Parts: sequence; structure tokens; C-alpha cells
Amino acid sequence: MQKSTRVTAAIAGLTLSFGALMAPAASAADEVPADPCAKQATQLENAQDALARVTAVFEKKQDKVKKAKKEVVKADKANERSKAKDALAKAKAQKEKAKKAKKAQLQRVAKATERLEKCQAAQPETPETPAA
Repeated sequence: MQKSTRVTAAIAGLTLSFGALMAPAASAADEVPADPCAKQATQLENAQDALARVTAVFEKKQDKVKKAKKEVVKADKANERSKAKDALAKAKAQKEKAKKAKKAQLQRVAKATERLEKCQAAQPETPETPAA
């Protein structure tokens, strides 16, 4: 039983590998990109998605700082106040880190937008031909 499973697996593996070799390979000359600026548009979309994620993280960190400030005010005992101040300092550091990440991502979005606009400007205007 064990040998037949191994043989079957080996045959399946060989079939897949030879099947890939038999398939015709598409050459780069045959492919014509539908949109010459597709790469830049994709990069811009990805940068905007990342900016949305970074912005969400930044907003969470801002909320965390606000909560930590309230905890410092509410603290009655010295040890509670000390712990609250430590938590506040940590929250502020995380907020600053998220702020820097957001600023960097904003610059990436701006650069991606610039590349896309430059690519689109470099493309020749193609007049639309009426289908008559």
C-alpha cells in the first residue's frame, strides 16, 4: 500500500513537471501592455492603502495618549501616578513613532503621484477614432 502511494505521487510529480515544459512559453515581444502607466498606478494604490493603515495606527496611538493623560490625572497614590506617567511616556513615544511613519508614507504617496503624473504626461495624446 505504501509503495503504490509513493509511485502515484512520483508519477503525478513527473506529469506536472513535464506538463509545464510542454506548455508554450509566451515571449516578452508578444505582450503589449494595455496601460503603459499601470505600474505607477499600482504603486500609487499600494501607497494610498498603506497610508490608510498608518493613519489608523496613528489615530489609535493618539487615543492611547489621551487615555494615559486621563489616568495620570485620576491617579491618587504616588505609585499609581508613577505607573501612569510611565505609561504616558510610552504612549507618547509610540505616537511619535507612528507620526514619523505617517509622514514618511505621505511622502511616498506624493512621490508615487508624481511618477504617475510624469508617466501620463509622457504618453502621447491618442485621439479617439469613431467606430463607423
